[in-house]
Amino acid sequence: MGLQAFEIMAIAAVGNNLITYVFNDMHYSLPKSANIVTNFVGTIFLLSILGGFIADSYIGSFLTIIVFGLIELTGYIVMAVQAHVPRLKPESCNILNPEETCKQPKGVQAFFLFLGLYLVALGSGCLKPNMIAHGGDQFDGNDAKERRKMSTYFNFAYLSFCIGELIALTFIVWIQSRCGMDVGFGVSASVMVLGLVSITIGTPFYRNRLPQGSVFTRIAQVLVAAAHKRKLRCPSDPGMLHELRTDPYPYNYHMEKAIVKYTQSDRQLLFHTDQFRFLDKAAIVDQNEDGSPWKLCTVTQVEQVKLVIRVIPIFACTIVMNCILAQLQTFSVEQGRTMDSRLGRSNFHVPPASMQAIPYIMLVFLVPLYDAVLVPFLRGMTGKETGISQLQRIGIGLFISTFSMVTAALVEAKRKQVARDSGLIDGPDNQGPLPLTIFWIAPQFLVFGLSEMFTAVGLIEFFYSQSPAGMQSMLTALTYCSYSFGFYLSGVLVSIVNKVTSNGSNGGWLSDNNLNKDHLDLFYWLLAALSFLNFLNYIFWSRWFKYNSPFHHPASQTSADCHSSRVNASTSPDVFQNTGN
Repeated sequence: MGLQAFEIMAIAAVGNNLITYVFNDMHYSLPKSANIVTNFVGTIFLLSILGGFIADSYIGSFLTIIVFGLIELTGYIVMAVQAHVPRLKPESCNILNPEETCKQPKGVQAFFLFLGLYLVALGSGCLKPNMIAHGGDQFDGNDAKERRKMSTYFNFAYLSFCIGELIALTFIVWIQSRCGMDVGFGVSASVMVLGLVSITIGTPFYRNRLPQGSVFTRIAQVLVAAAHKRKLRCPSDPGMLHELRTDPYPYNYHMEKAIVKYTQSDRQLLFHTDQFRFLDKAAIVDQNEDGSPWKLCTVTQVEQVKLVIRVIPIFACTIVMNCILAQLQTFSVEQGRTMDSRLGRSNFHVPPASMQAIPYIMLVFLVPLYDAVLVPFLRGMTGKETGISQLQRIGIGLFISTFSMVTAALVEAKRKQVARDSGLIDGPDNQGPLPLTIFWIAPQFLVFGLSEMFTAVGLIEFFYSQSPAGMQSMLTALTYCSYSFGFYLSGVLVSIVNKVTSNGSNGGWLSDNNLNKDHLDLFYWLLAALSFLNFLNYIFWSRWFKYNSPFHHPASQTSADCHSSRVNASTSPDVFQNTGN
């Protein structure tokens, strides 16, 4: 959790104030700046799939963390050098002043800008799913007490995330504003060093999961084998399908007790389900075949692919929520720039990007309270170890997130009304800030922070707990991929909305560099409507989803128990190795 806090501290300080840097220092237009930020953040989270794949398939989560942590550190150093050396960035000018012609970075300047950004994106993206998965690997999912501890771990991992965000959005963003972006990027590099040191200190005590070969190869084998046998009819009795055994006979569904009794503990069996029956053809035994893994797969291997397919709709339903997050890190920051940023009557000015710290102040207190008070209370009512199911927790967050955009739309309408009434439509940089405190935008951050406490933690725990053996980092990466697609969707929506709403001299709702002349409030209402429709869609898919209930040893469980469960030995001791002696 130390690395989690330090890494998010470093990346949040860059990402959450990046729009100010590329707009004011690099002189890109406001829509272009917003898209650069959303593409950067989106790339970070999309690359989490690569990090999960490398860890699960080849080198394990711990080594992946070290390698890509160093790459991320290199990116911060490149960004700090560019921000410090005058020749590596455009000449200073006021982009909001129509009388000045501001140059955008080209050639070497653009190369250094995007080299630094995407080294950070590569390192951070590949790091993120492995930090969470590596922590989850330290618990035994076959033990009830350790499962509760694992749930607590996910809550406190999110707490460390909140603490890191809070420090980044207050202290480090303040340093960026007062001392310059070069110093701010240098601080990000320094805290990244602290994060890498913190995780290496515990090396002798870690339990590391061994990589189990290419995840994509296993999935591809099922798809190829099922396509190869597409003309065959699936047997009505799933006992005719193939499964690995300690004896040479094919899997017999009527001998589950014998399978559990005689199968070694590292045989991670998953019992047959009736969904996606076309994939079962990959496990049909054909006596004329040579037993190639591309022609004959086990029931467990087929069920692993089914599990991946089953979680995709849940993953997709969280994309719109992360599109909302993209607005809070871009347009909401620009809203704050037009407002009075003084703290009370003092001369201290709150950096607009630091407004994103407000929900994390709340969550630093709320997350431990949730775990210590609400979870035990709900556990007593529902009998579930986590209080409420992971899907219920995700759904609550998706519902709440709608009201973040409702709040944002109402506040933006108020802000624009103040601009009209004050005669400040042309922008604050020429005539002073609006007579409206920046804290008017705090509620939209608070509401979203509350929604994220439910959805973000629930989603991570959901993906990790439902992961088949050897796919923990990969499926955990889907959490971050949701962020990626949300930020990419934001960029697409901005472009589409501008194109659809433009006519003649009017460039669209979000085409002007001056928010007072844009229609950001209407864009927020559009997102609120999309969010509510997405919540209704989620209700359907969450009711359709079936949990991967773990089957726990000992083998003396009854056949009925086996029949109603699936084996999930993803935490079997045999697939772990200690890094220490």
